[in-house]
Amino acid sequence: MQETDRLRRAAAFYRPPARRPYARAELSFLRWASARGVMDERTGSPWWRAVNDRLLRDKAAADAAGDGAPAPSVRLWREFTAAPSPASWYRAHNASVVAGYLDNLPLAEAELPAERFMMNVALLRVLYAHALVARPRLALGPFARLGPPLGDPRGGSVGFFLDLRSSFPARYPLTGLTAERLIETEGRVARALDYGLIAPRLAGVYGFASRTLGEPRVAGLIHDGAPCYAWPAARRSVWPSGALGLARLVALATGAPAR
Repeated sequence: MQETDRLRRAAAFYRPPARRPYARAELSFLRWASARGVMDERTGSPWWRAVNDRLLRDKAAADAAGDGAPAPSVRLWREFTAAPSPASWYRAHNASVVAGYLDNLPLAEAELPAERFMMNVALLRVLYAHALVARPRLALGPFARLGPPLGDPRGGSVGFFLDLRSSFPARYPLTGLTAERLIETEGRVARALDYGLIAPRLAGVYGFASRTLGEPRVAGLIHDGAPCYAWPAARRSVWPSGALGLARLVALATGAPAR
């Protein structure tokens, strides 16, 4: 499928007025992925394309009339179309994304380590954004009341969590880069977000996602408090085990669990 077709199909789902405001986050991410080159049929990433394919298929199936029991992710998209809300959008979107991750593990394992590191960051951020809306106390502690507006996929502030452009290189493949180097160059604010705000809450966030998406395997995508999708246990140390500097201040201010 050509990149322009992907964008066209993704946008078409959000054409009805009630859905239109929810297109922002998904289409922004897809444009970023296309700009990186991962959606290119010849030189791009089979894994990123497969995950996007799952998202497109599920939404198309949700809009199509059909008999029989739909896949859980399709059912959640139908719940969203029947009653659009930030929480129902995240449940549907994240169910499709998680299914794409789980179904395409062999493709992920064929990617470079730096790319696999990015996959984990992308997943933990979108699961955390859902928690901002649906479990704000888990996500922000004493600042829980800020969670729903910050995580609302219809608003611009959610880009602070879901937009990876300011955190990672806009190219593919990430030849010559290590996960450690990506962390070094991620930026002070992005590191505070990932390691001060989100990382101490990973067990709670992934547990919440597992329950609300009805997918128990989500809980297995972290191990010993660190993301482990397509990531060997021997390299667990690449994920900082404690917050430092600004990240530590963020963790303390938001009442993050000690790691």
